[in-house]
Amino acid sequence: MVKRYKTLAVFLMAGLIFVLSAGYSTVFAQGDGKSITILFTHDLHDHLLPVKDLQNGSVISSGGFARLQSAILEEKRRNPDALLLDAGDFSMGTPFQTIFQSDAPELRIMGAMGYDAVTFGNHEYDYRAMGLSESLAAALKSGDHLPQVVQSNVVFPVDGSGELTPSLAALKKAYEDLGVKEYTVIERNGIRVGIFGLMGEDAAYKAPMSEVEFGSPVESARRIVDVLKNKERADLIICLSHTGTWEDGEEPGDDVLAKEVPGIDIIISGHTHTEYSEPLVIGGTIIGSAGDSCRCLGVIELLQDAGGWRLKDYRLRRIDEQLPDDERILGLINGYKELVQQKYFDRFGLEFDQVLAVSAFNFRPQGEISDTHGEDTLGNLISDAYIYAVKQAEGKGYIPVDAAIVPVGTIRGSFYKGEITAADAFNVSSLGIGADGIPGYPLISVYLTGKELKTACEVDASVSPLMKDAQLFISGVSYTFNPNRLIFNKVTDAYLMRPDWSREEIDDEKLYRVVAGLYSAQMLSIVGDKSFGLLSIVPKTVEGVPVTDFEQHIIKEAASGEEVKEWLAIARYLQSFDRVNDIPQIPSYYNSTHGRKVIDSSRTIAALVKSPNGIALAVYAIAIIVVVLIAVTIIWIALRKKKAKPGMDERAGTAGQRRI
Repeated sequence: MVKRYKTLAVFLMAGLIFVLSAGYSTVFAQGDGKSITILFTHDLHDHLLPVKDLQNGSVISSGGFARLQSAILEEKRRNPDALLLDAGDFSMGTPFQTIFQSDAPELRIMGAMGYDAVTFGNHEYDYRAMGLSESLAAALKSGDHLPQVVQSNVVFPVDGSGELTPSLAALKKAYEDLGVKEYTVIERNGIRVGIFGLMGEDAAYKAPMSEVEFGSPVESARRIVDVLKNKERADLIICLSHTGTWEDGEEPGDDVLAKEVPGIDIIISGHTHTEYSEPLVIGGTIIGSAGDSCRCLGVIELLQDAGGWRLKDYRLRRIDEQLPDDERILGLINGYKELVQQKYFDRFGLEFDQVLAVSAFNFRPQGEISDTHGEDTLGNLISDAYIYAVKQAEGKGYIPVDAAIVPVGTIRGSFYKGEITAADAFNVSSLGIGADGIPGYPLISVYLTGKELKTACEVDASVSPLMKDAQLFISGVSYTFNPNRLIFNKVTDAYLMRPDWSREEIDDEKLYRVVAGLYSAQMLSIVGDKSFGLLSIVPKTVEGVPVTDFEQHIIKEAASGEEVKEWLAIARYLQSFDRVNDIPQIPSYYNSTHGRKVIDSSRTIAALVKSPNGIALAVYAIAIIVVVLIAVTIIWIALRKKKAKPGMDERAGTAGQRRI
């Protein structure tokens, strides 16, 4: 018995020592372990100045680099060794992009703010390879401190002779001169941090004018993670990913990247403008997203313990009116603002802060427009502005425009109650560059058959649910669609709405003049890819010849020969409205919808099958054939059974006689 108690005592003591030692080792590891703080942004989109937002019906001011700097400095006072990173699309979205090529304000001001590393997003390529090369050269020439640029999956394709095009050669040289790397290793607080950048598949698709190509994000990440772990001996690996995350999983996002490449510790996830108030954790990978337009600063704090890296804190700091402007950064912004005025707005006879019109009501925020499917008042205003601008530009030689098309993906901002400035008009339609080398996509004029015009309506009705950017707003056309009908046969009625409000049937064979932005028109011609080849739109000349060079169809001012930019069309339309106290007022017409896009959600059989198009008829025919085949098969099987049954009865009778 005594021996048994002694044995039990030994086990108890051993257990106690184990627990105490384990507890001590954990406390020791946590107390002596290293820590690091990562500050991050993405999708800043040139919002050096605050943006207007709508909150509970009131207009508020969010973001701005001078406020952002104040938040960064506060965080760095608490954690002096904090890393400051950006996951791409730091440019394109406000008038500051107009000096992207000549002055590179984005990289230079981010360098002044203390950014350690950044990657490129798809919008850094909006001005094509030559535009980006000129911007990088301007940044380098300035002599300013610049952040390290990392990009691991960019590819410079050669032509048939094995040579780079002149623009790609210039961009590759600019990469080399600036020191763009696949990855970088930064040591902070005794921690070796490996940082690399990626361009995701959807982002690459949305950079059609980049001229470069992009390798597989997953394969590139695996390769770089292997190098960082085994060659560079990095303690922590961070991916600056311009891939994003997708609620419906329709695109491979950063959640997939985390699963496929588990060696990544942190993914800063840009591109989809996602805002995670809590981090997304996949396995051992922490994914952070801080929204867009400088509205938030992301903060991640990590502790190193015996088990590796542990998340201590994750939060998003709102960049709002409560934060003061950093005077040094504000001074830099004002200097760039003067350059924008001199180099861009002076060209159009406008001032950066010039009031173009006043609105007595709010339009919907851009995010709400993208997230809902239906007619929208801002979409109506913009598409109407296109027709107005063409009429003004062509003067006496004006050829009536039948329809103007605006995809939701090109709407980058909104208008709110109060004064609307030239900068606001630019922000709403800020994308691209024209053949003239001047920022801003120009309007172009093409012709579509009536059948193709109806197809454009079907693209809106059927493709938009699959691809939000494909939602269209069309001036000059009114149509009805039923979201419950067969895909690619959702439109039940479409007709032209003339300026005098009269209705006109659309003739399938007739050519109609259509106006759209340069990028939008190019994208219309590839709708076949998104509709599995079932829908087709081929923009044509007035003679009916397919357009191969859209830049040859740019709308220009009859008097000056200048391109008519999308944003300028909006600005001129705003200035055309009736005035009160010499200030144009947006008419109340744009405070409501007008049946341009009607949604009929009826589920009756008649509503679901009426007015079938060729696609629906083909589907119905296939369905009927399948049903007939099934019916024939069932009848055939039944007949065979019936034919076989008398023989079975006869054998059964014979067997019965034998039993008797």
